[in-house]
Amino acid sequence: MQVILLDKVVNLGSLGDVVKVKDGYARNFLIPTGQARRATAAAKAEFEARRAELEKHAADKLAAAQALGEQLSGHAIKLTQKAGVDGRLFGSVTNHDIADELRKQGFDVHKGQVRMPGGPIKTVGDSTVTVSLHTDVMAEISVSVYGETA
Repeated sequence: MQVILLDKVVNLGSLGDVVKVKDGYARNFLIPTGQARRATAAAKAEFEARRAELEKHAADKLAAAQALGEQLSGHAIKLTQKAGVDGRLFGSVTNHDIADELRKQGFDVHKGQVRMPGGPIKTVGDSTVTVSLHTDVMAEISVSVYGETA
């Protein structure tokens, strides 16, 4: 299925590109999230009429993400979890826990934006986590996990 991208999509294209994707990806993800639209003749004409408006909206989103990225860059958060005497956590620190802590500190971050390449944190100590605020904006934060004994 051919779609017109209404936003920049990682590994696919940027605003205004007409790309061919699998039907399920378009129907189940791109179109419902508002990132794309079917590439019909009417849709292409409407897109060209609204191109300036969509580009301005995309630039505003990028500017807001860059501003938040500058605030978040180098930020450190501290979490306390129950741990054993050997420093292993009884549970783990997930992207949900990190996003909740950032929201408590006043940052608008969702759990899907927190990238943990090594998986959940399962030991006491310091870790570096990446927050993906936009396809072009990444901020690294430091997460310190402290153990509390039961």
